[in-house]
Amino acid sequence: MILSAMTLGALLASCGGGGSSSPAATFAPNAMVVTAVPSLRFDVVQYGPTPAGNIAFAYVNQDTVRHTLIIAKDDVKVANFKLVIGKKGSTDTGSVTLEAGTYQLLCDVPGHANMKATFVVQ
Repeated sequence: MILSAMTLGALLASCGGGGSSSPAATFAPNAMVVTAVPSLRFDVVQYGPTPAGNIAFAYVNQDTVRHTLIIAKDDVKVANFKLVIGKKGSTDTGSVTLEAGTYQLLCDVPGHANMKATFVVQ
């Protein structure tokens, strides 16, 4: 009887307490997580270094407006890569193969030109 009560208590505790938060997003192991934050900026000014090769990205929106994530090197956009996040709390994921070098992460939504960060790939 005591064991049953303890088991029931443990099960109820593991179900959560009726909070309104949604489950956390799950991203690929070692994903480069980039976060758009209020004031039209990324959460940091430099990401990496990350090993060259296939790189998984996770883009998270902590802002209230739509953002994109593109990658450029020497002012040339990396082909076939663009992530889009809409409302606050939304995420997008994707991967791209990059050689060693220094890249720029950018948001190409009009008016978001100040959303820039350096991305170092070794």
